[in-house]
Amino acid sequence: MFSFFKKKTSPPENTPAAAAPAAAPVVPAQAEAKPADSAPKSWMRNPFGGKTAAPEPVPTAAPAVLADVPARQTWLNKLSNGLRKTGSSISTVFTGTRIDEALYEELEDALLMADTGVKATEQLLSDLKRRVKEHKTTDPAAVKTLLADAITDLLAPLQKPLVIGEHTPTVVMVAGVNGAGKTTSIGKLTRHLSSEGASVLLAAADTFRAAAREQLGVWADRNTVEIISQEGGDPAAVSFDAVSAGKARGKDVVLVDTAGRLPTQLHLMEELKKIRRVVQKADATAPHEVLLVIDGNTGQNALAQVRAFDDALQLTGLIVTKLDGTAKGGVLAAIAQERPIPVYFIGVGEKLEDLETFNAREFAQALLA
Repeated sequence: MFSFFKKKTSPPENTPAAAAPAAAPVVPAQAEAKPADSAPKSWMRNPFGGKTAAPEPVPTAAPAVLADVPARQTWLNKLSNGLRKTGSSISTVFTGTRIDEALYEELEDALLMADTGVKATEQLLSDLKRRVKEHKTTDPAAVKTLLADAITDLLAPLQKPLVIGEHTPTVVMVAGVNGAGKTTSIGKLTRHLSSEGASVLLAAADTFRAAAREQLGVWADRNTVEIISQEGGDPAAVSFDAVSAGKARGKDVVLVDTAGRLPTQLHLMEELKKIRRVVQKADATAPHEVLLVIDGNTGQNALAQVRAFDDALQLTGLIVTKLDGTAKGGVLAAIAQERPIPVYFIGVGEKLEDLETFNAREFAQALLA
């Protein structure tokens, strides 16, 4: 298994540092120089694992050959199996012998059935027709490859790194509806951050759901990290105490687990806004990341959730879970077309290794089987 994060360290003086592969360029805020023993640590999402010293983030480069490719391939196989139903439906379109309007109509139906949405489907079809014309393609099977390219380009804006370390602590607020896998995702992120040497503090601000505090406490015990919680306490107050404690204890990351709620529960959405405001009183720059966990099985409803939570909280990233079983997966295309918020992680199961970084090309290939 490989890490989701890469730890950056300062290279020795007068010694050139190797460039680290990244999913996208990262330009962190400039900070004053600090002694080596007090310089803030930084963890960055790395879709390929490994640790490489670098003085600063660098532009995207071609990924290197990896020692942990088998682990990644195993995960990709799980993703492909999870999206098999969608992939089979789309692949059937390209089994004919002609490229005509009938093919595009069948493809339109298949994409809509995959929860791609009307706008994203229209954009993909228009882009695909342009590619077919430019390449002078006559083989329907070759059109599938061009469709993979079109989907990759559409999803590319979602492929961005999650950076931890520009602020101490980095405050990450996590939201989502009940059942999406929010608290479990927080537990998995905690494990991977901790394994890279980051000190993590959890905030049990989900005080509405029965046993939510206990569930997060189990993850805290498993990962041997501290947790701030109050039985029946106010969510905003718990969040404030956690951020204050994180600053006082020199933690690298504070993960705030907020209450699951539907976007239609306006009073609870207002509570989320309150948490954000109160957190800013503890740290004027916080929260530094606002993540939404969405269930990949919920189709266009997931897009509605992204809209509502983004309007309320100004989301900085997404975690898409449960992309297995009956998942259709096309909703990511709809999100990319309407709300291109970075997808930091996608999940295909409950195991620790089933949550992985998002890669547009890999996802497009898995979606098309």
